[in-house]
Amino acid sequence: MLVMVGANDVTHRIRPAESVRHLSVVVERLRAAGSQVVVGTCPDLGTLQPVAQPLRLVARRLSRDLAAAQTVAAVEAGARTVSLGDLLGPDFHERPQEMFSKDRFHPSSAGYAKAAAAVLPSVCAALGLWPDGGAERPPDARRGEGVESVTTAAVVAAADPGTEVQALDPAGRGPRGRWAVLRRRRREPLADGAATPARCRSSTTCRRGSRAADVPATGG
Repeated sequence: MLVMVGANDVTHRIRPAESVRHLSVVVERLRAAGSQVVVGTCPDLGTLQPVAQPLRLVARRLSRDLAAAQTVAAVEAGARTVSLGDLLGPDFHERPQEMFSKDRFHPSSAGYAKAAAAVLPSVCAALGLWPDGGAERPPDARRGEGVESVTTAAVVAAADPGTEVQALDPAGRGPRGRWAVLRRRRREPLADGAATPARCRSSTTCRRGSRAADVPATGG
């Protein structure tokens, strides 16, 4: 089951605590019914051209804060998340007439297709259909992937569109809370010896400079 939610919560000024509570309940019910769940978190509303400054900056901050809170709630409830952020911003900026519907706020069918394509790798991985090994592929430090607490992973993902966050072990916790793995499935694999991205340095796995061997004992 794919859930994409958040933009209307920001524009309608729904309290983040209420918004993520509803999301958590939905994910828990879907998981209890046996469904795999992928959540596309709140997109960056600061990319909307009709929104003038300084409201665009406010919208960006509110969007990122909600996306991080959604990540924590959804992952804790058993889903995996994919941060959208401004991932689609360039396409929507270059071709607004094609990507937006007539209200210039909601995506058109082409815009929704772009959004669906952004989360497709994670959906396929959740179903065990992705050729990279799906959820069992260890995080690759060369691609900026790693292992962090869920809260830290949520903050990293909100600032890095396209990042997937998934709990390593729904029943296990480390010293900083539940562990989560960050993956970037939409990027091409790097060649051996490629440099580690600078943003990876905040990750527990990346800091130690290895991959599968660094997954905490609580991991699967």
